[in-house]
Amino acid sequence: MSLPPLYALRAFESAARLGSFSKAAMRLNVTPGAISRHIRTLEQWFDCELFMRMGPKVEITQAGRRLAAQLEEGFSQLQKACDAFRSHQQEIRLKAPSTLTLSWLLNALRSFRESDSTPKVQVTSVWMDTDSVDFAKEPYDCAILLGSGQFGDDTESHHLFDEWLIPVCSPGLVSQAQQDLAGCELIHPSPDMRDWRRWLKQSGQFPGLNITRGIVFDTLEQGNLAAISGHGVSVGDLSLSLNAINSGILALPFSEAIATGESYYFVCQKGTFTHKNSLLLYHHLKACVPVDYPANLQLLPKTYPTVSSHRNTLSEQSSPDPIF
Repeated sequence: MSLPPLYALRAFESAARLGSFSKAAMRLNVTPGAISRHIRTLEQWFDCELFMRMGPKVEITQAGRRLAAQLEEGFSQLQKACDAFRSHQQEIRLKAPSTLTLSWLLNALRSFRESDSTPKVQVTSVWMDTDSVDFAKEPYDCAILLGSGQFGDDTESHHLFDEWLIPVCSPGLVSQAQQDLAGCELIHPSPDMRDWRRWLKQSGQFPGLNITRGIVFDTLEQGNLAAISGHGVSVGDLSLSLNAINSGILALPFSEAIATGESYYFVCQKGTFTHKNSLLLYHHLKACVPVDYPANLQLLPKTYPTVSSHRNTLSEQSSPDPIF
């Protein structure tokens, strides 16, 4: 069965997606005239008009829209096939949230490089309001994401470690926090202040504490840095704070750590987890999971439903907790 030229299909798909011959030409590194000629080739091949030309302006036709939708799906499948083949080779492209990358992942990947020369891991650290990955549109082989383990029908996820939240501060503030938390500056790692609200409710500590005051940040990492500098008491992820705790620059004024019901997962396209490179990386990361928690710690299980991650999501629960 004969097919129209692939270069013509690619030129048309780019022009349809970008809505411009000029933009498609820049994207494909050719001239606008070449894009126009390629589309003319397709119009002759299909015997229908794909774009209406109105002087310097062009507008896609209904027939063009139908073809563009099919081509977008087709090129996506081609990209997946090429990416799957590439992932068998010498490199893994990994997406990860920024706080996890800075607090744990970089050290884990350094030991991976030292223990295994291949595959090489190209990590992209991304701030995400809600952790997600779209393997059809994003250039990654796998990702590490925080959530319930459900990240899309075309993905499979494998557990790394749970999220536990606990108050953290500089060693010099421990005594004051234990004796008079209300007199300390509260640090909020998210604009909705939900981390303090969750810890107070689940731990049962300090009823009536006003949490509507304090310093507000966007991430747990920023909250930890402010706490290290002595600016107040924050709520941190226990596992991601262990290096700072063990090195003595962060301390735990209280022993209760609460489960959020969410965990970090190694996520890949469905059917690709058994590839050698994916298995090597997952098992190494699993072996690097922090486990040396302080001996006096109390791990309190989650007692209310999870609706969504992440730090800036205001609708965390089906019925919001009261603000103390």
